Parts: sequence; C-alpha cells; structure tokens
Amino acid sequence: MNKTTLNAQNPSVFSTRDLGRDITAGLVVFLVALPLCLGIALASGADPMSGLLSGIVGGLVVGMISGSHTSVSGPAAGLTAIVAAEIGKLGTFEAFLLAVVVAGVLQVLLGVLRAGALSAFFPSSVIKGLLAAIGVILILKQIPHLLGHDTDPEGEMSYVQPDGENPFSELQRLFQGEIHSGAMAIGISCLILLILWNRSKTLKGLVIPGPLVVVLAGVAMKLGFDHFLTDSAWLVEASHLVQVPVAGSANEFFGFLRTPHFSQWLNPAIYYAGVTMAIVASLETLLNLEAVDKLDTLKRQSPANRELIAQGAGNIVAGLIGGLPVTSVIVRSSVNVGAGGRTKRAAIFHGILLVVCVALFPVYLNLIPLSALAAILIVTGFKLASPQLFRQMWSEGRYQFLPFIITLVAIVRTDLLIGIVVGLCVAIVFILRSNLRSPIRRIVETHLDGDVTHIELANQVSFLNRAGLVRIFHDAQPGAKILVDATGTDYIDPDVLGLIREFKEETAPSRGVQISLRGFKKKYQLQDDVVFADYSTRELQDKLTPDQVLDILKEGNRRFRLGERLSRDFGRQVDATSAGQNPLAVVLSCIDSRVPVELVLDLGLGDVFSVRVAGNVIGTKSLASMEYGVGVAGSKLILVLGHTKCGAVTAAVDLLCKNLDAKTVTGCDHLQSIVNEIAPSVAEETCQLLSVETNGQMEAVVDEVAKRNVLTTVAEITQRSAIIRKAVEEGRAKVVGAMYDVRSGEIEFFDNAEFGRHESSRS
Repeated sequence: MNKTTLNAQNPSVFSTRDLGRDITAGLVVFLVALPLCLGIALASGADPMSGLLSGIVGGLVVGMISGSHTSVSGPAAGLTAIVAAEIGKLGTFEAFLLAVVVAGVLQVLLGVLRAGALSAFFPSSVIKGLLAAIGVILILKQIPHLLGHDTDPEGEMSYVQPDGENPFSELQRLFQGEIHSGAMAIGISCLILLILWNRSKTLKGLVIPGPLVVVLAGVAMKLGFDHFLTDSAWLVEASHLVQVPVAGSANEFFGFLRTPHFSQWLNPAIYYAGVTMAIVASLETLLNLEAVDKLDTLKRQSPANRELIAQGAGNIVAGLIGGLPVTSVIVRSSVNVGAGGRTKRAAIFHGILLVVCVALFPVYLNLIPLSALAAILIVTGFKLASPQLFRQMWSEGRYQFLPFIITLVAIVRTDLLIGIVVGLCVAIVFILRSNLRSPIRRIVETHLDGDVTHIELANQVSFLNRAGLVRIFHDAQPGAKILVDATGTDYIDPDVLGLIREFKEETAPSRGVQISLRGFKKKYQLQDDVVFADYSTRELQDKLTPDQVLDILKEGNRRFRLGERLSRDFGRQVDATSAGQNPLAVVLSCIDSRVPVELVLDLGLGDVFSVRVAGNVIGTKSLASMEYGVGVAGSKLILVLGHTKCGAVTAAVDLLCKNLDAKTVTGCDHLQSIVNEIAPSVAEETCQLLSVETNGQMEAVVDEVAKRNVLTTVAEITQRSAIIRKAVEEGRAKVVGAMYDVRSGEIEFFDNAEFGRHESSRS
C-alpha cells in the first residue's frame, strides 16, 4: 500500500498531493452548491440567506464532525416539501427554526443510540416513492417561478402553499396572476440550456458544472434585457431576483442571522415538524452515505452512527443561526468524488468558499433571476421522478410498484410524513399478503411410493404462517401424502405447532391422509416419522412393472436436468437398507466420471444395482452381476447407459481403424478385451468417414458408434443369459438402452423400434 493510499484512509495525515486534490474538489463542489443552495431555499419558501447558511454549516460543522471521507452536506432537495409545508403550518420562520433544532437533537440521540441501520427497515419501494414524490413536488412548485410568477395576489413574496392543501395549488395560482415575459424567457432558455448540457457528454465532462453555467447565463440575459430593452414587460425587477441581504460591516452581517422562537417550545406542532424532519433527513443521509461509499475509489466505509451525530449537530447549529435543515447530499458528494476529493477537507473547503462568497459578494448573488434557479430545480425534480424509475418499478411487479405509486400520490396529495406512513402500511400489507399466500416452500415430489407434497418450513415460522398451512391441510385429498420438513427451522410459533400436532394425530387419520414429519427440534416434541417410502422396498419392487420402473428412471433424469432433485433423508435410508436391499433396476454404465448413475437418474440408496465398466460393454463378470440382479434380487429392468464423447469408444475406434493393439499402444494388458467388445459396433464406413471428416464431425461419428455399442450390448445380454432372456419373455423384466448427453445432462431412451432397426442392420 503506497503513502497516498494511507493518507486517504487517515485524513489526519498531512499530504501535499491529497491537499491539492481536496482544494480542487472543494472548489468544484462550491460551484455546484452555490446555485443549489439558493434554489433549494427558493423551493422551500425561505429567503436565500437561509440556504447559503445551511451550505456553510454543512461544509464546516458537519464536515468537521463527520467520519465520512467523501460525503458533502447541505440543504437538500429531498426536504423542500417538508420545509415549505412546515413553515406554512408553524406561521413564522423563527418557529420553524426551533423545529430544526429539535430535529438536530433527535438525530444526535439516534446516533448515540446506534440507529444507523434505520434505513434497512424501510422498503426500497417506499423510499423510491418518497424521492419521486419530492421530484414531482419540485416540478409542480417551480413551474410558476419558471414563468415569472413570483408574487402572490397581494404582491408579497411567497413560495409556500397558501391554502396548505397540495402542490397543485401552485399551478392554480399561476393562472390567477400575471406571467412576466422577461423572467419567463430567462427561465425557459435556462431550462433548455441545462437539458442540452446534461445530454452532451462533452459539456458534462467540463470542470465547470451545468447549474453554474445556467446561473451565469440567467444573469447575462437579465443584464442584457436591462441594457437593450426599454419595455417594462421584459425588465427583470428585484421581485424576480435572488435577494440576499447586503451587509456594510461585520456587525451588520451578523445582524442578518435569525434565531429560533424559543417561546414556542410548548407548541406540539414544533415537535411534529422536528420528528418529521429528523426521520426524513436521517433516512436521506443514510441512503446517500451508502451510495457515496460505493462511489469512493478507495472503497472506504463511513460510520453511519457518527454521521447521524454530525448531521444532528449541523441541524442544531443551522436552526440557531437561521439556516435550513441539512443532510448528506448525493449530487454534491458524487461531484466531490468525481473531482478527485480524497478527504473531508474538500467538504470543509467548500464551506469556507461559501462564507467568503456570502460575506464579500452578495451584490452579485442578487443579480441571479429566480426563474434560472427554477430551471435547475425542475431538472433536479425530473431526475428524482424520471420515466426510467417508473418503468423500473413497473417491471418489478405489483408488489413493488403499488407501494411506490401509492407513496408518491399520498405525499403529493397530503404531506411527506403521512405519505411515508401510508406507503409503509401498504408495503406491510403486501408483506403480510405474501406470507399468507406463500408462507412456506411447497413442492410436489414424485417418490417411488407416489406423489408427496413436501412442505419446507421457513427459518422463522410465525402465526402469520398458520393460515397457509391450514389451507394446505384442508386441500389434502384422501390418500394424499404430506411431508412437513422443519430441517432448516429455528423457531416455530406455538399456534403452528398445535396445528401440526392436531392434524397429524386427529384430522389426517380420519381423512385418510398420510402425514410425515422430519427435522423438528427435540423441544417441540414432534419426532421424525416418515410414513411413505422414499427408497426401494420389497413391497414396491413386487408391485411395479418394468415399464413403471422405466418411467421412474425417466422422471428422475428430468428432475436432474431441471434442478428439482428430491429431498432425501439419507440417514434414514442407511438405517432402512442396512437390513437388506431390493433394487428396482440394474444399470450397466461406463466408468466415465461425468456419468454418476444415482445423480443423473436422481436415485437414493438401495434403488438400483450399478455395474460400471469402460464402454459399458458386456463381459462374463458384468453379465453375472446383471443375472444376480434380475434372477436373485428381483430387479425389473436392465438399463444399458452409454454416453456422448465416450473416451473408451473413441480410443477403441482409433485403435481398430489403425489396426493397432491396445497393449502395444498403452501398455495395459487387459484393455484389448474392451476394444474387442466394441469392435462389432464399428462399421467399415466408420474408418472411411474418420479419415476425411473434421473434428466436429468426427465427434458425431464416434457418438454414433457409442449408440450402436449400447444397442449391441442390449442384444448380447438377452442372447448370452438364459435367465435374463426368460425373465424378458415372461414380462418380468426388460432390457433397455439409453445415451446420456454430457453437454445437456439429458438421457435419450431407445424404444423397441430403434432396437429392431439395429437388429436388422446387424443381420
């Protein structure tokens, strides 16, 4: 690890190189933050100075206390709806400042109580609905300002909903007053400029940020109208501009700061507003913190609880001096990372630059048109409520989309806290509905003894799961088999235990339903009791026909291919088969490691005899094993299982076509016997094809030889063994060939017609 990396991980270590990066990043963040501080103050219905003070507090106070290396705090678009609404409800800005102090105190307490994981308890659909609602509110509230409607009917500046109902009232006010031509021209021009800027990769790659360019363009247009146009309809007057107080001295500057009305401390509305801001600001901070940590090139983790304390301290200070509430802001933080910021010195430096700007250059800030800031906020709102977000939530299904859209509508139509509560309630309803409909994993498995409904209980089984189990038990028909599996369960509610116990001891026997239990902990006093056969027994072997056994093998391969293998209690099978075995079939397969019979056929212990020999050829010892399986053990089926890309067949074909001896080539004394067994399946034209075919076609030719070898082995078994031939003739057994594809895992079973064609070609 180099020195630069060490310095980045420990901001207290001084590095000239890191300091240079932080200063550059702080300058870029300042250029982005300046118009946003003014614009968010506009959207919140507060004076511009309050937004700038929040930016200063976010940089200096929060920046010094925070443990995050890259997060930048300040006034956030996500709180504009709350701030505007609460200022209107509380009546005065000073009363609102007291609510900000309360919110800060609550955030500090949350940090001390280690509530940093708070965001994990809010569904993502509700949080996305919250952000989208804020975007919609920003757009609705800024459209009048974009068109130059910056005064209420009485002529006083107001950015708060006068009727206290919803943001649509802003649009109603638009049609009740005049539209200012000059301000509208500036607003629409700035909006178009910012949209084009964001769509141009070249412009977005420049050091100067788009919002600052828009502000400069708005100022230039305002000055141009003043100089070249004499028509009063186009002159942008002070009522349509930012109004930052201009101080002639330090004492006068500090006189602009506003303090809370502490006399309102008994007003319940103060605490309602404080709780609302604390919850939303904390959520937004924690979510932004997680997002910024993912952007950090050094992948450092920010302490969430310390960040809550830092944000709380920042809001206490902001409330005491007249600022808006602050949060960690993703826009400024991502700009900080993109500009190369390595430590929190970048955030602190951006705060210093804001102090200098407010103290020394307020006259120039007052040249900024409100319509230019409205254009920035409308684009910001569109990013929060983008069509892509709506399409994404729709594509994720109704369980995500409905809580999202209901949260959005509830916030827009009422207020933010009520909207969040409504969204959470909807999300909880969907969670409960999901638990009621699918409380457990339910699988219908086809075991040797028939279909079994396998119920896998979850890790935690609460009373909410009871309704689902009641439905399954109620729907069980006479003769049905049910397995309740608690192998992976840590806790089961007593109500659920009582339901299972009652069904097993009383209801199931009276209805002719077989219920099996497995995996319950000793404390629940429900012993393992599996009453269906999940392995081959003498009773099953006797009642099954050869064709039924073949169907069992086919179904097993289907489950293997689809990843639906049966859940088996191998411990129970070991105990059950220790007294004896009654396999249903004998499988003659190749020794190839890619074709384990019990796996590719999804079989359990004791289900089949497995005879493995290279090339699945017939020999004296392998034939004796198959005779034992059919004649003595009572197996109903012999399956000769070959496979594609068989090494034994490939080697045999190569040796036979080149007239070579296996011992001479390999040094193996007994390998030639296998080659001799495969030889009848190698036709004369095979060697001719191999001499001219490409590698891919050679593989197909060899696979065809392997298939003919399987069919030859099937014929040889009945010809060489009288006992197997007699069992086949009497219908007690069947000999079948098959090919396993090592690419797909699928087994192709050969029917009688295939065997007949092979016999005709041999004769």
